Amino acid sequence: MLKLGFLASHTGSNVQAIVEASRTGGLDAEPCVVVSNNSRSGALKKARAQGIAAYHLSERTHPGVLDEMILATMRHHEVELVCLAGYMKPLGLRMLAAYGRRILNVHPSLLPKYGGEGMFGLHVHEAVLASGERESGATVHLVVGGYDEGQVLAQERVPVWSGDAPTDLQARVLAVEHRIYTATLAKVARGEIDLDLAMPQVL
Repeated sequence: MLKLGFLASHTGSNVQAIVEASRTGGLDAEPCVVVSNNSRSGALKKARAQGIAAYHLSERTHPGVLDEMILATMRHHEVELVCLAGYMKPLGLRMLAAYGRRILNVHPSLLPKYGGEGMFGLHVHEAVLASGERESGATVHLVVGGYDEGQVLAQERVPVWSGDAPTDLQARVLAVEHRIYTATLAKVARGEIDLDLAMPQVL
């Protein structure tokens, strides 16, 4: 069973979707720990409500040693794969070196479009609509040092409808994020995706 650790900053809806899949048989994985830089995040509340270890770790709680503390926490819980879920901070060099191609993220666009620093949440959907795009989507990718620059593992397209507000598009893309993230993790757990040799999959 694949042991998962999470880094999240806000509501933790992707964390919740993955936890539910692991407990209903759709994902052969064990959610072991959730770490957030935001002490009031929904991700921490959801984790604690379900008996999952949850920690607030930030530069405020651990100035100058945050990278080491996050890594120590993941190792303490024997995490094999780290899942970013709306985590708003860059990872430190120690985490990147220790986990390498075992860190995944989901992004609310069809990368490489609308990725990079500052492209998160509603900002992404506002940019998509402002550019007149006819489709958007979600992307699961490996995490490297730069924002949203890692190898794409899976994508699913979402149509942009006439009259969409950013929140409308956000809701449809979020539903796809939940599905595509869980599906990708399930394939990793079953050995259908080898993260060392992974090739992109368009759904």
